[in-house]
Amino acid sequence: MAALIDVILPVFLVIGFGYLAVWKGYFNDSGVDGLMKFTQGFAIPCLLFRAISTLDLGQNFDLTLLATFYTGALAGFTAGLLGARFLFKRDWEDSVAIGFCCLFSNSLLLGLPITERAYGASALEANYAIIAIHSPFCYGVGITAMEIARNRGGSIAALPAKVLSAMFRNSLILGITLGFIVNLGGIPVPGVLTDALDLMVRAALPAALFGLGGVLYRYRPEGDMRAILYVVAVSLILHPAVVWSIAQVNDLSIPQTRSAMLTAAMAPGINAYVFANMYGKAKRVAASAVLVGTGASILTVWCWLALLP
Repeated sequence: MAALIDVILPVFLVIGFGYLAVWKGYFNDSGVDGLMKFTQGFAIPCLLFRAISTLDLGQNFDLTLLATFYTGALAGFTAGLLGARFLFKRDWEDSVAIGFCCLFSNSLLLGLPITERAYGASALEANYAIIAIHSPFCYGVGITAMEIARNRGGSIAALPAKVLSAMFRNSLILGITLGFIVNLGGIPVPGVLTDALDLMVRAALPAALFGLGGVLYRYRPEGDMRAILYVVAVSLILHPAVVWSIAQVNDLSIPQTRSAMLTAAMAPGINAYVFANMYGKAKRVAASAVLVGTGASILTVWCWLALLP
């Protein structure tokens, strides 16, 4: 119960304040859009840049950790894709969008603050290692699968260019890429610039959580409930269960297991809807799965926290 009250509820209360503010008309849709554009387009890329540019890549970029987490993510994508196609009889493009919902956990807006509240800021190194390739990996998988589904029987020669073009229009990926360039190149960053970036970073997560509440109010569930509940079950139960099992086999350290598990246990992120909207496929399922999954994760994350050492 202490984990629920001290770790999880403060994060969801901030989301709830955003939801309530939009519901009661204290904060309008244009304000939500502006806040999310600021956080996702500027503040969070700054956070990722600072984290990756200062991360000890040799110590924290453990291939076993990444293989453990991303095997679970691919299991979620596969379950979502095949379930949508064969259980719910959706077309292949809808199925890819639904599979992406099961692939893209909310590693930033939920995973980071919950891990930090549970285990302290020093526990985030493994989270940042996972997040460093989260958007590139997930968008790479999703865009590749969608382009294959949309161009069945066509030439695949143009596929790599399409995938890279779509990925590098994403500001999160740009922030991560610049962080790697600075880190690997040993490029010094002036103190005045890092101080400015740190001001942006401090605003990133609380503002994004508040904005997420407003976004979730906008996308209330409307139909497709069986598919929505399937996505939520894959995201909140199957994905972390696979990661937990592989972590035991791979003998991950306790901090690595915590970070991998909590990241895997998060609800689908808002990027699930961004991806569905980008292709105009399964938008209702994606938006509602983010809302229902975020609400349900209050209890499921509590249960996963109880199992972690």
